[in-house]
Amino acid sequence: MRWLVGWSSIAASFGTAGRVAGHGAAHASDQGAYGSGSGYGSSSGYGSAPGHGNGYGPGPDAWGDGPVRGGLADAGHPDEPGAADADRTVVPVGAQLLWGDPDPLWAVGDWRPDEIRTLTADPADPFTRLAVLGCCGATDEELRRALYAARGGALRHLTQWPGSYTAVVQAGRRITVVGDLAGARPVFYTPWASGTAYATAALPLADLIEAQLDIGHLAALLACPDSPEALGDGTPYVGVRRIPPGHALILREGSREITGYEPVASLAVAAPAADPALAVEGVREALVDAVRARLTAPRHAPETLPYDPGPVPGMGPADRRAARGAPAPVPGVGADLSGGSASATLALLAAGLPGAPGALRGRTGERLLAVTFNDLATPQGREPELERAHAIASDPRLHHVVVAAAEEALPYADLDGPLTDEPGPSLVFAARERRRLAAGSADHFTGHGARQVLDAHPARLADLLLDRRRRHLLRPTLALARSSPSEGDSLLVPLLVPLTVYAAARRLARTPYRAGMEAAAARLRDGVPAAGPGSPVDASLAALTWSRPGPAAAWLTGEALAEVSIRLTAAAGRPPLSLRPGEARARAVLARHAADHRVFEQAVEVRSQRLHAPFLDNQVVRAARALPESLRVQPGARAAVLRGVLSSAGVRDLPPGWGATAHAPNESATRLGLRAALPHLLTLFTSPLLADAGLIEARVVRQALLDAADGRPVPLDGIAELVSMELWLGRLLARRGTCWTGTSTPRRRAVPTGVPLRRPALS
Repeated sequence: MRWLVGWSSIAASFGTAGRVAGHGAAHASDQGAYGSGSGYGSSSGYGSAPGHGNGYGPGPDAWGDGPVRGGLADAGHPDEPGAADADRTVVPVGAQLLWGDPDPLWAVGDWRPDEIRTLTADPADPFTRLAVLGCCGATDEELRRALYAARGGALRHLTQWPGSYTAVVQAGRRITVVGDLAGARPVFYTPWASGTAYATAALPLADLIEAQLDIGHLAALLACPDSPEALGDGTPYVGVRRIPPGHALILREGSREITGYEPVASLAVAAPAADPALAVEGVREALVDAVRARLTAPRHAPETLPYDPGPVPGMGPADRRAARGAPAPVPGVGADLSGGSASATLALLAAGLPGAPGALRGRTGERLLAVTFNDLATPQGREPELERAHAIASDPRLHHVVVAAAEEALPYADLDGPLTDEPGPSLVFAARERRRLAAGSADHFTGHGARQVLDAHPARLADLLLDRRRRHLLRPTLALARSSPSEGDSLLVPLLVPLTVYAAARRLARTPYRAGMEAAAARLRDGVPAAGPGSPVDASLAALTWSRPGPAAAWLTGEALAEVSIRLTAAAGRPPLSLRPGEARARAVLARHAADHRVFEQAVEVRSQRLHAPFLDNQVVRAARALPESLRVQPGARAAVLRGVLSSAGVRDLPPGWGATAHAPNESATRLGLRAALPHLLTLFTSPLLADAGLIEARVVRQALLDAADGRPVPLDGIAELVSMELWLGRLLARRGTCWTGTSTPRRRAVPTGVPLRRPALS
């Protein structure tokens, strides 16, 4: 896991960069741009062996006088409790100091050299500087211009470059940390030491303040995962907060302010009608720039791969590399090729754009490694997608690799994995996805986020009614009627389904935000019945609301649901971010998916590999938001937009059926995995931590597991969320390390006393 961390304190004497044992602040002015720091997992920095890469600055041995500088002492005054250890310096473990006091900033983890860029506005003004961490396609001159603009308060300039990154600006004692639009690169903060500490991960801040679990937030994650009104700005840790997507955190000598950097639409004047052709062209330019930013970045190969003699019967590419001791993944650029429109678009763009993606050994002209996963345990239903993937992979610029797996790669097959920053439903599928990604490249494209960014949320139908554009509802409602199963009199289905959907959209358009939140809270108080998988019509009708329960809400206790309902009732009294239900729900779903994608990246992480999701980049999200709603809601809109993107890029020969609706999550594979892992899951929920926290009753969840394994209609997504959160809690409590060193108390870590066994009574 890679993250950055820093803080700002009202007392400038608090964090002296030169504060080491017996030396006070003597060396504060000696820090370079990168200073000194510990390498990740070793005692040396990037600048000395056994570190990684070339030097960014002298390591600790170059100073010859003690530990890493740039920390903050536990005590600010001699009479404070930590005064006896005032010479100690709190620094992150394995940290690389980017700049020192009075407001230090570190990068922690296996960052590549080109993923960390720092720049000062003027050598004579060292305290006006910019740090950009991640994949950023901006030039040094563009960074400098944005630094000048951000110094004057124009923060949006820091988010207009292609790529996925986090920007930190220092202008004197003012620190600005900018999050992204989707939420895939969040920023967290917590009050600490007469100031504010911030990071791009929540767990390090929880370690810093020894935070306890926020049981109410965990309940909201299970009850209403798509409702920011229930989640608020909280995290699983008490006292650690998250800034919303599209906002920036501004610190002035410890005091904090959260401000949005996107322009706010006027409620008095309607926005001008967007030209669909220009909007699609904007999406094309944003996607091409996002892919090009990854292609032009330096390639990284940890070691030289031994010669591969060729195919071995019964062994895939990842198995052959593991057998000969080679690191995975291979150097170069790769992409998923599932047969869907999103992954195919990225693969074809990456293969066709000029750049330096690298070539496979002995195969001249092949530019990109395309990986397709073939589930041998449940092959039924995916044949068309696999055929489309093979047809697309016939392009000579692609090298196609099919990763085949059977029962060993089913969901729930391997529930051991790393601790992630937050819980997420991808933990139960991590081993399955890691097997696929291990056969990929060092830089791997995924199509995650395309549906949430480009498709229209069903609540967008209510927005069309608010704009008095009823005629645009005809095609999507008729498409839902054709997709609904014929039950009873099939002649009435084409008529009843459009009328039902139209009535639900009209009801949502006429429901104020406050009334919608209060109705959602009342629904939770009345209890949520367990519902199995339904038709597309049922899913669309359920989404036509201001807030709806999640799939795991049916198994929560009444006390947990009541607490979440209190959160929704409180949110009803606050002004919403948007008065348009479709826009509000679409942004909430995107934020939830981006947060889950971040957990997915950490759960399936393969060393030396970077996963790239261009659809979640700032510029792509902005371009997609400019698409007219009348275009979004039409059937096949995403495929039409991506087909236009490829056509403008010169790719017009697409296989038949390209852009067809992707298959639903493989329910058969999930049930097979549940059935195979049932003994382990029943043992896991014999005395679960979720029951200790008062969120579930163990016997109810065990019965749900038995029902799911027997094939009864239960929400499988809800079971995945419960199992994932129970696994995450177990890994968190089994952890013995910490993210910090130099603290007055050894091994300062989050949740030091475990899960609270008794819930506080509701007031």
